[in-house]
Amino acid sequence: MTLQKPATRPQDARFSSGPTKKRPGWTLNALEGAALGRSHRSKAGKGKLKEAIDLTRKLLEVPADYRIAIVPASDTGAVEMAMWSMLGERPVDVFAWESFGEEWVTDAKALKIDAELHVARPYGALPDFAKARKNADIIFTQNGTTSGAKVPNCDWIAADREGITINDATSAAFAQPIDWPKCDVVTFSWQKVMGGEAAHGMIILSPRAVARLESFTPDRPLPKIFRMSKKGKLDEALFEGATINTPSMLAVEDYLDTLKWGESIGGLKALHARANANAKALNDWVAKTPWIANLVEDPGSQTNTGVCLKVIDPRVTSLNEEAQAEFAKKLASLLEKEGVALDAASYRSAPPGLRIWCGATIEQSDIEALCPWIEWAFETLAADLAKAA
Repeated sequence: MTLQKPATRPQDARFSSGPTKKRPGWTLNALEGAALGRSHRSKAGKGKLKEAIDLTRKLLEVPADYRIAIVPASDTGAVEMAMWSMLGERPVDVFAWESFGEEWVTDAKALKIDAELHVARPYGALPDFAKARKNADIIFTQNGTTSGAKVPNCDWIAADREGITINDATSAAFAQPIDWPKCDVVTFSWQKVMGGEAAHGMIILSPRAVARLESFTPDRPLPKIFRMSKKGKLDEALFEGATINTPSMLAVEDYLDTLKWGESIGGLKALHARANANAKALNDWVAKTPWIANLVEDPGSQTNTGVCLKVIDPRVTSLNEEAQAEFAKKLASLLEKEGVALDAASYRSAPPGLRIWCGATIEQSDIEALCPWIEWAFETLAADLAKAA
């Protein structure tokens, strides 16, 4: 028997977790006015970069005394910049529970700093944040891009801490609240929640982070792209629109467009609400569908952006690991073949399943239209399993 395909398709099938879907209504016309063919150091180029910083502060509700800069190499570059420049003065607690957080574990080892590593297993679980030390620096990922597990809150970070906290917030910024008093370094990239283009990162520094930069000299040579200070003082130009290397002014214009869109729909509160509604629509379907589950068991730790799903049907879980991975691969491929969900497979090093982006640029109606298609694809493949048995 051939299963009947759902009647309604998502209007936009792009559910990738990065780069993510462009904002609703986006066209190439949004890039008109870009400072193309101009130096990023020209008045026009520097003005665009400063505008991006200023609109970021406004939309993300960054405290007035925090500094913001545009840096190379996406969120990865921003986190690396902070680690290389600031760590080594005191012990460090590194908390990781997914692929990108584990990269910071690797870096901590490479930098040969005094680090306690708190790595959670399996995917979907969180580490024991109670182990955070008051006298230590802290590195954590607010939202696990490849596991779908988020930090429920920052209550575990001491208000009177002695160290600084580095928050890799790349898939949380603009979708989840950031506890600014508990975060001294916040990083993110343009291509996540706001659907901008890739390559550039943002680093946001508290006064405590600035003080660290100006008082601490690491015992390692710093590559040019990691340098935020000159002669023991913060490089103020970097936080006014001067960049360390040449940025793409086309990507800058696209980021400006996403920020203006965010303001136009109601600002940060509206962006949070859209992501929350999308994730709820998906999780409501999961809750009533017996063969699938959220990879994160604790509802309070489930993300509202890159939601990770796993197949729990016995017809699949009874298979060996290789066969389960192949089933998940076929599931994502069938959705893509039908043109209803592009790039929806789990991250390559995560458990096999689906990862559906629910950030603010996604329409709730598209999430609701997708769910029956996932059901159809699963039942189609499950029927093939039965035939092969």
